[in-house]
Parts: sequence; C-alpha cells; structure tokens
Amino acid sequence: MQRRSRGVNIGLLLLLSQIIHVGVDNIPPVTLATLALNIWLFLNPLKPLLSACLSVEKCYQQKDWQRLLLSPLHHADDWHLYFNMASMLWKGIKLERRLGSKWFAYIIATFSLLTGVVYLLLEFALAEFMNEPNLKRNCAVGFSGVLFALKVLNNHYCPGGFVSVLGFPVPNRFACWAELLAIHFLSPGTSFAGHLAGILVGLMYTCGPLKKIMKTCAGIFPSNTGYPRQQYYFNNTGYSGYQGYFPYGGPEYYDVPRNYDMYTAGLSEEEQLERALRASLSDPGSSERPTYPRSKGLSGCLRLWRIEPLEPSQSASL
Repeated sequence: MQRRSRGVNIGLLLLLSQIIHVGVDNIPPVTLATLALNIWLFLNPLKPLLSACLSVEKCYQQKDWQRLLLSPLHHADDWHLYFNMASMLWKGIKLERRLGSKWFAYIIATFSLLTGVVYLLLEFALAEFMNEPNLKRNCAVGFSGVLFALKVLNNHYCPGGFVSVLGFPVPNRFACWAELLAIHFLSPGTSFAGHLAGILVGLMYTCGPLKKIMKTCAGIFPSNTGYPRQQYYFNNTGYSGYQGYFPYGGPEYYDVPRNYDMYTAGLSEEEQLERALRASLSDPGSSERPTYPRSKGLSGCLRLWRIEPLEPSQSASL
C-alpha cells in the first residue's frame, strides 16, 4: 500500500468541519479525546503503516505485540480516517452520554485490544482451515473493528427501528451483518475478518460474559463513589438536559435511555415557547408532527484496510 500523500487532505478537512458543525462543547470528553488522538496520529504517525498493521505473522510469530495497540489508531489515508471518525463521532455521542465517560473509556480501551486479538484468532483459524499460510500475512489497520463493536452496543440499547443499507430497510438487530456483507462486496480491499472481529466482540459484551468480566475487573480498583450522579449537556440549539452517570456501566442499573427529543420534540427554546403559547390560548396550531432524520446505513462506510503482503523481492514504499 502506498504511503498517504502529504498534500491537501480533503477527508481530514471534512472531518474537522463536521466536528465544528456539531460543536466541540457538545462532544463528550472521551469521544472528543478519541477523535483528537486518531487525528494526531494520522498527522504524526508513531510508525509506518507496515510497522503498525496487525497480522498473525508479525504479532504471533515475530512477537511484535505492540501492534495490538498501534493498529486501531493508524489509518491508511485521509478518507479512511474520515469515514471511521465520522462514525465514531455519532456513536460516541450517543453511547458516552448513556454509559458515562469512565465506563465508555473502559469500553473503548477493552474493545480496541479485544478486536485485535479476535482478528488474529480468526485469521489464524482461516489460514489453518483453508491451508492458506498467506492469510497469516494479511495486515490490517484502522478503527472500524471497534466501531462495529460499538454499533452492536448501540443496536442493543436501541433495538427497534430500521436503517438503510444500500437503499434497503434493514432491522437494527441485523444491521451489523448486512453492513458487514455490503462493505465487503463494495470495497474488496477492506478486512472482512477485522469487521467480523468487531461484531463478535460486541456480541461478547451484550450477550456473553465480557460485560460481567469488565465489571469484576473494574471492581478491583477503588472508586470515589458507587452512586449515580448527573451530567449536564447543553448546546447552541436550546437542547439541554441531564444524563445519569454510573461508574460501572449505567444501563445495568438504569435501563431507561435519556432521549430528550421525546420531551422537546427536537424543538429549540423559541419553538417550545411558541408551542406553549399556542397551547395556553387553546390554539391547536399546526397538526403536523415533527419528523426526524433516518439513520444512514453502512456505519458511515466503515473501512478497516487490509494491507496486502509484499513479495520478498518487492520493497515497501509507504
């Protein structure tokens, strides 16, 4: 894979404009820190891509385990960064406000490590089962494995509704699998095993023992308090409210999502005031109900690039 160019990074500019449009003050701290870290490492990579990507050959056979930490934080180019971080922006806002910043940070760290481990196990199993040693040389980078795991969580907490995948409505509970297949066929250069690893890690958390194990490990360390406290959020459109925070995974103790649009109907303070005045004057006003934008499919076109192994005679130019 060729080294990303140092020219104008259109994808990076689009990502920054999207962050500014949302408003830095409206992005929870862990989500914002994750975005900042990925952008910083894109501009100032710790290592070249071939020295940061994840493969069975490099990690297991050559014992280069630091790749488990480096791989999810490096991206092949600015568009790869844009698609992943734009998806992280929206997933992070919803999940961090629901789970609390401490637990969400714990989830990001755990998922980043586990998706890499599961990816290595999948590639190793496929290489042995298919008798294809070259599969052990497949090298992947990118954050989209973690994003697939987060999508499983998001669909678990909001199971109803549909998303659009290639123009077809798909139930939320099947959206991850539909997007996995769609991305694989539309972008053959992406890592199928990397995305599948993310889905499996997400299922380990929502349906398996991972959440309980994480809570047990978190209980080893002292906490300031075991009681929930409220975090307040404001933005420049009049949206405001509070969110319950639990240090060990809020939904386990507080299973009602704080969706403030159900109270405000997505209206600004001025619109709410006008609606209240109409009601006080017994004027029903407009009978139209507010409409809400539908979710976009393909998780913002998540991509986890697969870096093809080079022949011994070829030189890597990144």
